[in-house]
Amino acid sequence: EFSMDAMIEKAPVTVILSARGWGRGASGHVDLAGDFKFKEGDGPAFALHAQTTDKLLIACDNGRFYTLGADKLPGARGFGEPIRTMLDIDAAAQIVAVVPFRPKMQLLLASNAGRGFVAEAEELLAETRKGRGVMTTKPGVRLAVVREVAAEHDHIAVVGDNRKLVIFALSEMPVMAKGQGVTLQRYRDGGLADAITLRLEDGLSW
Repeated sequence: EFSMDAMIEKAPVTVILSARGWGRGASGHVDLAGDFKFKEGDGPAFALHAQTTDKLLIACDNGRFYTLGADKLPGARGFGEPIRTMLDIDAAAQIVAVVPFRPKMQLLLASNAGRGFVAEAEELLAETRKGRGVMTTKPGVRLAVVREVAAEHDHIAVVGDNRKLVIFALSEMPVMAKGQGVTLQRYRDGGLADAITLRLEDGLSW
């Protein structure tokens, strides 16, 4: 079976995505704290190291995940190109995460309403430009947090806008392909500020 992916030369690339959704790939692994140039009125959003052979998982706040080959990004001589010309991302949707796909990887997904679940990366790959609906959202509810779950992590920490922190065992989290997930923390006002997984023995640092 012939695979087009096998034709991509593996080389380090620095993925740069602007706040307005312009993407480019700088060859090599350049300093992520470096001073990348952006168009007037635009600025930095995501910068990460990947390989040209990587598939990038691009998560949007409407709960959809898109897949883009890192080799498809234009070079970094200019400002790049709008990601929306490469993928069918809803005009109102905001990109909340860009993660290089790894087999067997798990991602923690959480909404601003304090619900979430763990997803298998394989279940997030989209075959088409239209992406894949993963987290069910409704008006006022959006996908807010997407974080890789390291293999050694055993607990999850969730903090609300109310500054209250809850930590519980990762084993209590369902692994799902799609849905709203379970309640991680309840809020009277405000919502979820952040969530992350950790190894309890190592503790939590921020």
